[in-house]
Amino acid sequence: MTDSVKLACATCGQMNRVPMARLAEHPKCGSCGEVLVSDKVMELDAAAHDKATRGDDLPLLVDYWAPWCGPCRMMAPEFAKAAKTLAPHARLAKLNTEDHPAVSQRAGIRGIPALILYARGREVARLSGARPAADIVAFVQSHVSPRA
Repeated sequence: MTDSVKLACATCGQMNRVPMARLAEHPKCGSCGEVLVSDKVMELDAAAHDKATRGDDLPLLVDYWAPWCGPCRMMAPEFAKAAKTLAPHARLAKLNTEDHPAVSQRAGIRGIPALILYARGREVARLSGARPAADIVAFVQSHVSPRA
C-alpha cells in the first residue's frame, strides 16, 4: 500500500485513501466532496484534529493559535506561504485554542503560536513562536522525508 496515503477530511472527519500520484490534483473527500490536499491551510475542530493527527499518512503541521494573539495573527500569512511551498507533500492546519481548550491542553500547549508536526499518527517535533515561512518549511523538511 505504499502507492497511496490515508487522509482525514478536515470537514467531515471521513478517512480517505488517496493514490500518491494524485496528491497534486487536489483530491476530494469521498463523503462530503471537500478538498483533502491543497496549498491552503485547513481549519480543524477537535474531532478533525484528533482524526488527522492520529490517522494521516502525510505529514501534518498544526498551528495552535488564538484570535487575540498578536504574534499568531502576524504569523498567519507566513504559515499560508509555507502551505503553498509544502503542498502536496505535507498538509498544514490551524486549531483555535480558544475554541478548543481541551485539545490544546491534551497536546501540552503552554504558549502560542505553537507548531506541532505529526507524521503517521505520532508527534515528530515542536516549534514555538512566530516564524517566517522559510523557517516553517525548513522545520518540516528537516523532520520528515518527502514521500513523492
